Amino acid sequence: MTPPDLSLPNDVETLKAMVLAMAEKAARAAALENEVADLKARNADADTRIERLTQILKAFDRAWFGRRSEKLGSANGGDEQQAFVFEEIEIGIAAIKAQVSKGRAQADGKRAPRRRKGFAPHLERIVTVVEPEELAEHAGKQRVLIGEDVSERLDVVPAKFRVIVTRRPKYAFKDADGVIQAPAPAHIIEGGIPTEALLAQIAVAKYADGLPLYRQEAIYARDKVELDRQLMAQWMGKLGFELEIMADYIFSEVKKAERVFADETTLPTLA
Repeated sequence: MTPPDLSLPNDVETLKAMVLAMAEKAARAAALENEVADLKARNADADTRIERLTQILKAFDRAWFGRRSEKLGSANGGDEQQAFVFEEIEIGIAAIKAQVSKGRAQADGKRAPRRRKGFAPHLERIVTVVEPEELAEHAGKQRVLIGEDVSERLDVVPAKFRVIVTRRPKYAFKDADGVIQAPAPAHIIEGGIPTEALLAQIAVAKYADGLPLYRQEAIYARDKVELDRQLMAQWMGKLGFELEIMADYIFSEVKKAERVFADETTLPTLA
């Protein structure tokens, strides 16, 4: 191993420049050490807060879903209040984790890679290709593609209402009697305004997602669509009647199994 060169120049100005450079380097190192210490302190505080919130969330979860859950539930919206508490705690934990992750990335000087599970293949892909800027120094040079970086982000197209207009022209014959017209298409709600797609949307939101009709009424009102909850309740009754044959078929298929397991927990529903 070659020993380091410890010889110093004899020129005074060169020595001064070396000393100034060393002083600047030491100052930068001290500033970085202070910044790292501050980030470590913030991370430690955030870790403590995360642990505390996690313990609170676990305690709520045990109290709510444990044997004594009836002490936390109530008939005046206890379920919704508890769900709200859980959501707020989880949001708080996520916010702190994001803060910690950002701080650690700044301390490390680079962003930590994250492994993500791929999105379902049936989802539509909208591909955008971002080409590099054409610089003057690249003029006249032929580009060769040697690779690419691909990232995926989950997007959503908000549901929107539309009106399906069905026209049925009436025709008469010259020099002949009679009028012809196509029959009206059959619908679940004869003479009503909802399409089958709208009925399915309301039913899934109410019975699968637990979204009562009065909440759906408020959501649809944001799009200036007035759907009274009593009217939607009538639609759901009619839809349930029409789906009875399907329910009976599914039940008959279930009963063919060797064993049938069921969750008998009651689920209150609201209109």
